[in-house]
Amino acid sequence: MKYLSTFIFAALWQFVLLPGLIFGEENAAAAVMELTGDWSVRVTYAGQTQDFTIEPAKLTSVTDEKINSLPVFNPAGPSWRKAVPFSGVRAMECAVRKAFLPKSEVVRSAPSDDPSGIVFEAGRDYLVDEDWGNIGRQENGRIEPGTPVFVSYQYGKMRLDAIVLTQDGKMRLIQGESHVSNPELPRIHPQEKLLGTIWISGRVERLDEANLFPTSAVKEYQPIFTADEVLPKTLSKLERGETVRVLAWGDSVTACGYLPPEDRWQCQFVARLQKRYPNAKIELIHEGWGGRSSRSYRNAKPGTPKNYVEHVLNVKPDLVVMEFVNDSGLSPADVEKDYSEILADFQARGMEWIICAPHYVRADWMGLKSEKGIDDDPRPYVRGLKEFALKHRVAVADASFYYGQLYRLGIPYSTLMVNNINHPNRFGMSLFADALMKIFE
Repeated sequence: MKYLSTFIFAALWQFVLLPGLIFGEENAAAAVMELTGDWSVRVTYAGQTQDFTIEPAKLTSVTDEKINSLPVFNPAGPSWRKAVPFSGVRAMECAVRKAFLPKSEVVRSAPSDDPSGIVFEAGRDYLVDEDWGNIGRQENGRIEPGTPVFVSYQYGKMRLDAIVLTQDGKMRLIQGESHVSNPELPRIHPQEKLLGTIWISGRVERLDEANLFPTSAVKEYQPIFTADEVLPKTLSKLERGETVRVLAWGDSVTACGYLPPEDRWQCQFVARLQKRYPNAKIELIHEGWGGRSSRSYRNAKPGTPKNYVEHVLNVKPDLVVMEFVNDSGLSPADVEKDYSEILADFQARGMEWIICAPHYVRADWMGLKSEKGIDDDPRPYVRGLKEFALKHRVAVADASFYYGQLYRLGIPYSTLMVNNINHPNRFGMSLFADALMKIFE
């Protein structure tokens, strides 16, 4: 087993500030972590064994949260937003699944210390999506439109605890900080080595094997094709110090209005590319459409803001880097048909192309039962994408490979999703840049 590129480790340092995650011994055996009780873990490493007691998950209580206007509950709405989420379980843009404690809510017309307030009834006055922690009023209930309600409830937070090997060869437990959706690993001393993490995955009554993340050596990423093989025009311009126009084309992960511009995958990629080719002038063009796919662009009518011909082809970039996690529903046959047509359009205009294999999204959306042992992306789209790339000699930046390795670094990949679903944070975005830069090595 070898290690990921230096780019992922640079990003990891930036993400969790843990130089101890850069493993020093390539042939060192991984630690063994096993449960010995509901909240106790035994760790064995390098001939020594130690038992640790883990702080149980705790519920957070909220009293009299004011909601100024309760919308009507919409059972046909998206699973994460059928009404309004309780503030405690909010992730960016959405709610956190299974954070809310079912039946814990009390909904009043006035604060709890006001005896004149009405206590509303579930099913009669309001409805709650207990899975996602959303609440909405019933149209024929006693909660009038535009009137405030005061809600009290309980919910659980996530946490990442770390087991490390100290400089003097002893093991110790470091408890992390709780967060409803994006817990970070605790800070580790530079001379300590991370052996594994314990993921308190929210409102859980006890630990199970899915919560234990022993670290192990990560695999080395090798792109299907490198720039000198399939991007000769772009590479030549970069090496000669000429102007190179790069179009980042994708969905909300490319539009990325939820992060600062410098955190977007395409900005991180171009910054690294510029550093590698300092004499080149790299122009970055952004073209993202949230909630849409490549088909959405190609079906957009002429004259509309996202028409494919006008806003992708007519831009005439040297290089198109395409990211569409929303294409993940395409079958391999769909990929071959759709992407062959796109490739013909690009080739006719002298445009070169890199396709980003998508990051991992919610485990249940991907059919995953765990966030461990997920080296291979199970989505048919990703398989079809790689088959297409091999057949047509198109570059692929495989972000899915990097996401599939995160469990080996003690990181549940879903903790990188700022919306608890499919929007990566800065570190998650950096994995796209890692995969892209490998093409230019």
